[in-house]
Amino acid sequence: MTNRFRFLLFFLGTGLLASQPVLQADDSQPPVTERFAPKNVDEVPSFQRHVVPMLGRLGCNGRACHGSFQGRGGFRLSLFGYDFQADRDALLDEESPRINLANVNESLVLLKPTDEDNHEGGKRYDTGGWEYQVLKNWIAAGAPFEQENMDKLVTLEVSPSEILFKGHGEKSQLQVVAVWEDGSREDVTPLCRFSSNDDLIADIDRDGLVVAGGAGDTHVVVSYDRAVVPVAVLQPVSKRVGKKYPRVATPTRVDELVVEKLRKLGIVPSDLCSDEQFLRRLRLDLTGTLPTPVEIEAFLADNSPRKRSRKIDELLQTPAYAAWWAQKLCDFTGNNDQQLTNVTPVRGRASQEWFDWIYKRVEENVSYDQLVSGIVTASSRPAGMSYREYCEMMSDIYRPGSEKSFADLESLPHYWARRDFRQPAERAISFAYAFMGVRIQCAQCHKHPFDQWSKQDFAEFSRFFGGVVASSQPSREGRDEYEKIVKELGLQGMKGNQLRRELPALLKQGKTIPFPEVYTTTPRMPKDGSTRSTELVNSARLLGEEEIQWQKGEDIRQPLMKWLERDDNKYFARAFVNRVWASYFHVGIVDPPDDMSLANPPSNQALLDYLAEEFVAHKFDMKWLHREIANSRTYQLGWHTNETNRQDQRNFSHAIPRRLPAEVAYDAMVQATASDQQIAELQQSNQGRSIAMAVSSQRTLQRSTGVGYAMMVFGRSTRESSCDCDRSDDPTLLQTVYLQNDRDLHALLDRRGDGWLDQLARKYKIHQGNQAGRLPPRPANYDERVKQLKQQVIRLREAGNAEQAERIARNLAGYKKRFAEPARTAGEESDLAFATEEIVSQAFLRTLSRYPSEEELERSVEYVNADENKINGVRGLVWALLNTKEFIVNH
Repeated sequence: MTNRFRFLLFFLGTGLLASQPVLQADDSQPPVTERFAPKNVDEVPSFQRHVVPMLGRLGCNGRACHGSFQGRGGFRLSLFGYDFQADRDALLDEESPRINLANVNESLVLLKPTDEDNHEGGKRYDTGGWEYQVLKNWIAAGAPFEQENMDKLVTLEVSPSEILFKGHGEKSQLQVVAVWEDGSREDVTPLCRFSSNDDLIADIDRDGLVVAGGAGDTHVVVSYDRAVVPVAVLQPVSKRVGKKYPRVATPTRVDELVVEKLRKLGIVPSDLCSDEQFLRRLRLDLTGTLPTPVEIEAFLADNSPRKRSRKIDELLQTPAYAAWWAQKLCDFTGNNDQQLTNVTPVRGRASQEWFDWIYKRVEENVSYDQLVSGIVTASSRPAGMSYREYCEMMSDIYRPGSEKSFADLESLPHYWARRDFRQPAERAISFAYAFMGVRIQCAQCHKHPFDQWSKQDFAEFSRFFGGVVASSQPSREGRDEYEKIVKELGLQGMKGNQLRRELPALLKQGKTIPFPEVYTTTPRMPKDGSTRSTELVNSARLLGEEEIQWQKGEDIRQPLMKWLERDDNKYFARAFVNRVWASYFHVGIVDPPDDMSLANPPSNQALLDYLAEEFVAHKFDMKWLHREIANSRTYQLGWHTNETNRQDQRNFSHAIPRRLPAEVAYDAMVQATASDQQIAELQQSNQGRSIAMAVSSQRTLQRSTGVGYAMMVFGRSTRESSCDCDRSDDPTLLQTVYLQNDRDLHALLDRRGDGWLDQLARKYKIHQGNQAGRLPPRPANYDERVKQLKQQVIRLREAGNAEQAERIARNLAGYKKRFAEPARTAGEESDLAFATEEIVSQAFLRTLSRYPSEEELERSVEYVNADENKINGVRGLVWALLNTKEFIVNH
């Protein structure tokens, strides 16, 4: 017998150890599995703390059982629990009670789960087991629960907080402790729901036992009461961890945080990308534009060690940067032309105005919070402006030839005026998507399965959006002025479309016309059991946080915006930072980027925290964020992988090739086939660029030809639901067909005047025909078509729609150029030798943004020279390059 064992027996014999209470290591109350194991236990369990979580663990309130909308077997529980009052009422329902207070043992909630009474869900626990005892003791005590005295869960402590496995099959047991507001602590591990975000890497059973699978990283998720807690699980993919991890350069804080995670996983990042790859990638990500051949050559010739950071600063000053990121913000905020048809008296302008308003602020580098504030708190009339003054101001903007711009207005009321954005619930869902990066729509009907929000939280949050009115008529104090204006114009009795049809002509005559208005009023919400908003409300809760109260006449969006801007807000800055990161890396730190739920944690929490905190510290400076990301070594890594990072898709150890967005893809086709002069013009202006095109709706795109059809084929965002999934980046067969055979692509190759092939033909005096050596034949209806387009331009200009008129005029000019008789005749090559090698190199620079390899150059020169008409040879080469993966993918 050892001395240590004799010493222990001595204390046991004296009772000094035996007399101490049995406690958990952290002084937590033992789990229910221990406390309710004895059959004679007299403890009364809590309906909130024990009974409902246990029903969730057993699957009773899941979608496939009593939690479904129609219930099961005549009995329905709230989905995933947390509607405690509704669940208790269902258990005690007089028509079909599951609880027998007079005869506890005859309660169906006890008999069915033991399968003694033909339970469709099968046996869930044993008679006399701890689950049985929990329910029995609760029923025997009278099934107590008071909605007014609910316990508040302060935190859910899960240990270990991170699991680092060394190999397949290793195990780790989670322990979960609930900490309540009254100071009590309880081990609730047996009452939690456990899930894995990737069970191939880490599987977890119903008791919280985690088993290692393949190498990599994921999270297991613990759910109890309102809390949802993720636990990181990592297993190195190689032996290059700890001291074996190689030295990796980390010149920025972003790089340090990325490599810190990679070091745990044994993942070594790829090497830096080449200058050609960096320039192309940066140009496409930051400006939605291909680099020009001249730009590439100058960048490669620059030997400065700071040339990459200088290029980032240079591109942030370009109009293309402002256009591309305004386009993205239009995606996030829901700029859909089909939902804006009645927002202005002149149809077809509202969507472009939305874009222009955001573009102006991105170009001026207005801080992100100020930009969003101009949207969230938008009203049509500035404070102190009368309705007539407002109509005069707007009429001045809309008159044909006016130099005033909608973009100069203080705010963007169009956001609130969409047809599908009128009800508080719709607004709450879209607002959360746009500015918080979260999906709260599940909580509209039940407890959110992946986050902390309840149905009550959703209802409270929706109150903030009930006081915004978008109407064709003004608020009450402006009604008299509205009637006077209508009377002055002789439009009495006209309403709706009849009235709107008359207004454009009156604008052209210089008249002041009535305008729709967005204004705020005291919100009304539905009473219980009603679908109409009839009850005035004066308070609301900020998505599960503090309650905000307001006085009559206050704009309740002001405290909502102040909450977003607060330093401790968990959503606003993180949502934008994460979306910008995803635009650069093809995957967000939280992915999908608009699903920042507790059950979908960041792949690198420290990285997201750093970027969000610094973004706030830099006063929401969007250009600072772009610089911070683009200047990092992480962003500049190559796409070629090594043996350790080949499978990595979420830790940013290498660049992930991704298909070009629709607008960028089409503009790239235009630029690759454009003359040198047009390329220079495209770099200086957004005129005619797809990245500056406001149309988004699927209906409009399907009706369109040319650029509109390309947008549809390549998956431009439809902006129908405010979800990031409205944009598609999936490759399809139709995209391949478009690049190979679509007439619009061939028209770009063959265009006259501003086409590259035409430029070469004029330079070398070679007839530019199609592949058969002939000009494209004129259509039979050529003259009629030209006449129709001219008339359309005249009508649009008369209606005051100058932008659309100019677009049609450009289409007309291009149509005439395409089928115009040549100013020259076919002939032999000039004395100027056809510089085949130089032209081939230019073709590669225009499309793939790099010089050809020696083999590519040799084969391409041979192909071009083999054609009797060398312009046709170049045409075939450019067509082939446009159809490579390297062209349509950003890498």
